Amino acid sequence: MLGIGVANLAAGLFQGFPVSTSGSRTAVAERSGAKTQLTGVVGAALIILMIVLVPGLFRNLPQPALAAVVITASLSLADIPGTARLWRQRKAEFLLSVAAFLGVALLGVLPGIAIAVGLSILNVFRRAWWPYDTELGRVEGLAGYHDVHSYPDAQRLPGLVIYRFDAPLFFANATTFRDQVRRLAAADPPPRWIVIAAEPVTDVDTTAADMLTDLDEALNARGISLVFAELKDPVREKIERYGLTQTIDPGHFFPTVGAAVAAFRAETDTPLRQGGSTDS
Repeated sequence: MLGIGVANLAAGLFQGFPVSTSGSRTAVAERSGAKTQLTGVVGAALIILMIVLVPGLFRNLPQPALAAVVITASLSLADIPGTARLWRQRKAEFLLSVAAFLGVALLGVLPGIAIAVGLSILNVFRRAWWPYDTELGRVEGLAGYHDVHSYPDAQRLPGLVIYRFDAPLFFANATTFRDQVRRLAAADPPPRWIVIAAEPVTDVDTTAADMLTDLDEALNARGISLVFAELKDPVREKIERYGLTQTIDPGHFFPTVGAAVAAFRAETDTPLRQGGSTDS
């Protein structure tokens, strides 16, 4: 690509003709066993010899014969095992690859690539819009706090919810986060603390900051505290710059989930249901 671009720049400066290339010719050469760039030189020399010595040899060669050569060679460009692997491992990426193929086949190379890029960007937004989230609990014999979907028998303290949201908080998913926290707060009986296990939260934008302010005020009105644990230092600095610590109690930021649980137990005098450390 760089070579073709430079050649076209030079051709434009010196009144030369446009330089192009062919993916099908490359595929034909590769299927024929070509290993180096010398293949193009050999091919050009043979074409010259044929034009000079046997100019009418391929005059009546049917166009489908040429098409068959190109199609057979181009099949080598299709990675069928790789596409099957995408289907087994991640169906969304399989669908993106099929969309890219159909776009190129039906609309052309550039429109097909544009469609594939656009769909990939939308897929990124989809994952950020609805990221994975879960509650956490203690598992006997394992240190720390773990996904209750993976460990359904994980212990959870009465009045305490530990919630993990696996994405940065920004305008696209701020409403999703708010709705999930509201759902947790609507439990019967309602929790006293909702601890956000915020290690996966790598950023908070201004829209999300406004949402957190409103959410904290709404929870405080119901006697529920919004608590953060394991916030990264750059994110904590942004939160302080946004003025969130004027709304959220500065004492409700903890370095670890274990420290937050210990503070909750000390404040509410809640014993651990079964023996075990609160260290995270």
